[in-house]
Amino acid sequence: MKIEQKKLLQQEPRLIERYIRLQMFRYAKRVSRFIMRRVLNFKERERKRAVAIILSEFAKQIAKNRKYGFESSAVLLNLGLFFLIADRDIQSVKIDALTHPDPWKRSLCSRIILLTIHELDMDKVAGGKLRSALENAGVSEEAKRQATQALRSIRGAQKNAQNKFAFLRNATIAHRDQDALLQYQSITQIDEMEVLRIASDFYNGTRLFLDVLPNLVLQVGTFPGLINQLKASSDINAEKLNT
Repeated sequence: MKIEQKKLLQQEPRLIERYIRLQMFRYAKRVSRFIMRRVLNFKERERKRAVAIILSEFAKQIAKNRKYGFESSAVLLNLGLFFLIADRDIQSVKIDALTHPDPWKRSLCSRIILLTIHELDMDKVAGGKLRSALENAGVSEEAKRQATQALRSIRGAQKNAQNKFAFLRNATIAHRDQDALLQYQSITQIDEMEVLRIASDFYNGTRLFLDVLPNLVLQVGTFPGLINQLKASSDINAEKLNT
């Protein structure tokens, strides 16, 4: 230790100053992560409880609407639950991605976030089924426009993640590149803040849709909306019988 100190003190003053600044910066980052970890966990506690309750309620309502043949209502609620599950998965790892003291754990959590956003199959839940559901229930054009705008924001965040991190996803988590050195370098050099920025964009898009969702559910749940759903379901069943 004394030898290292002696070597340091023998350097040029500018190099000593640079070394001290670097050590102070590293120390400040560790302290910042330590504080943020506790603050963020405290802030997220209530939100986690709320999301868990909402997830359970959405699941119950989807099953109930499917049972009674209200397919448009079920499709809308299913889409909401789809985003809430992704939201909950990201919520479970985002604090560790930002503040965990182990850099490998931060990298792993960041990669899980990327994989979650990257792999969402939007077309299966927000494509033709959603358009048909809105049409069949007689939802207003303004509500359709708001839903489309929100979904466009989510797709934008997803495309951004796919464009920027496709290689990282393929090399380090969804698949494993045979070049282990390349894997290692990709894992250790991941830009965690950029990952979290994209996750934030995704959150903003899902929030837009979940803000619009209550209005959509109200419209499909009116008496005319329910009648329209039952009529559309009856027409679909009749077509199946005739084919």
